[in-house]
Amino acid sequence: MASAQQNNTVSLGSDPIGKLLARYAIPAIIAMASSSLYHIIDSIFIGHGVGPAAIAGMAVTLPIMNIAAAFGAMVGIGAAARISIRLGEGNKRAAEHILGNAVLLNVTLGISIMLVFLFFLDPILVFFSGGDASPETLDYARRFMRIIMFGNIITHLYLSLNEQLRASGYPRKAMYIMLLSIALCTILNPLFIFVFKWGIEGSAWATVIAQSTCLLIQFKHYTSPNSLLRFKRRSFHFDKHIVGAIISIGMAPFILNVCASFVTRFMNTALLQYGGHGVDDVISVATLGSETGDAYVGAYGIMNRVILLFIMVGQGFNQGMQPIVGYNYGAKQYGRVLKTLKYTIFCATAVTTIAFIIGFFFPRGVASVFVDASDPNLGKAMVDIVAQGLGIAMMVFPFVGFQIVAGSFFQYIGRAPLAMFLSATRQLLFLLPMLIILPKHFGAMGAWMSMPIADSCSILVAGTLLTLQVRKLRRMEHDMHFSN
Repeated sequence: MASAQQNNTVSLGSDPIGKLLARYAIPAIIAMASSSLYHIIDSIFIGHGVGPAAIAGMAVTLPIMNIAAAFGAMVGIGAAARISIRLGEGNKRAAEHILGNAVLLNVTLGISIMLVFLFFLDPILVFFSGGDASPETLDYARRFMRIIMFGNIITHLYLSLNEQLRASGYPRKAMYIMLLSIALCTILNPLFIFVFKWGIEGSAWATVIAQSTCLLIQFKHYTSPNSLLRFKRRSFHFDKHIVGAIISIGMAPFILNVCASFVTRFMNTALLQYGGHGVDDVISVATLGSETGDAYVGAYGIMNRVILLFIMVGQGFNQGMQPIVGYNYGAKQYGRVLKTLKYTIFCATAVTTIAFIIGFFFPRGVASVFVDASDPNLGKAMVDIVAQGLGIAMMVFPFVGFQIVAGSFFQYIGRAPLAMFLSATRQLLFLLPMLIILPKHFGAMGAWMSMPIADSCSILVAGTLLTLQVRKLRRMEHDMHFSN
């Protein structure tokens, strides 16, 4: 079995690119979309089973969960990229050593983050809500996060090991594990919320139990003698060079997630302070009074989950691209690297174009999935706000697919500094300044407009850097061909 899997890994350097991308990307897309659907399912059941105020509480927890996920993504994606390159070089022993170090890093970081967030949960919630959220909203956020943080180490290991599964040639198994987790979450959520009456805590327990079950399956895979990469005792000791390599490559998604957390914090603050004050804002303070800010934050939570779903589909193409690019770059087959990049950009752009069509033409229907539009107070207000904001926020979304692929491509060929820079451009250089300036003058409309402006600027930067990199790879391909 291991020999057959080794042959499958070698085919990364010889099979047609379109066939390989479909083989690796389709399972990855399902897996990445399933990851995003976790949050969507939570929100749907919470919105209809607990209430619109709980949706606002979930929106407050989003930046905190992004920071926790940032550490897991740093280790998981960084290790997966290094494993793909080592397998491309034919060095299986080194790949297993990377796997062992990834597990140790996840355990160490998972426990550390859990302790910090549990001890300082209340001030952290106040900070990321901007200090203006209602006591009811903060209470829902607190009750949800206490349970999620207890399962933080499970989340880190589960997501990271799935990245290594894809990188070592098991994309279908990674997909099945993710599908199992979302199936369990879909079953347990209504059971805990509607039958057991556990409220928002029931949704948190559903997530932890589902991920724990899948983690056990992953452990079984990595201890099986039939697996290409296995847990080896010799691999479970920290190697500073391996840890440094994992972190350097994984720093790009880490920065991306941390920046997203602070962007969400500034967005929540802007909406709580200025939502309902702009001339063009669809809901005014006079309509809902003290709940106006919570309505805008909850609506943004809905929008964010919808946008994230399509970004995760785009990231699924990136995940499919990763082992192909990593292997062929390690094998110095630069023509295949460039062809993979071209195919992935086309596919990701098609996905984000579909997302734009849905968000621009059907925003009210999207919002109604999460909350009851017949609710005369918060529910109806959130639907109205999403109907106004989603199309604006996704105005240049057809081109976002290109930007997503460009940032990940630099990461997969080992150019960590450029990947980190591209990860930071949209969030820190462009979006944060817009969020500080525009909402003061235009209310929620200014917050929505900040997103397409930042997207446009980051797309231009990514396009410039990727063009230079493509030219360099073409020269390298030419030199390789000439030398042979």
